Amino acid sequence: MSVRETIERKLTAALAPQSLQVIDDSAKHAGHLLHPGGVEDRGETHFTVKVTAQAFSGKRLVERHRLVNSALAEELAGPVHALAIEARAPGE
Repeated sequence: MSVRETIERKLTAALAPQSLQVIDDSAKHAGHLLHPGGVEDRGETHFTVKVTAQAFSGKRLVERHRLVNSALAEELAGPVHALAIEARAPGE
């Protein structure tokens, strides 16, 4: 299973979103310096998540991001280097 698919599966399970879009932005960041003296291609590392879920209703932006980050803690500790989050409640 790809990292993108794992993100989709975990966010669906955690948030029951009305809409979810997971965009792999890794190609935009190819060639990042990962350590002194070299560059590596590390595959799926950069993502944008656009999610609308009832779970975000009445929550501040930081609380919404914490919900997403909590659901993806394993990925953020491993293969995911950067995650941009657009978290909305229905009707926003």
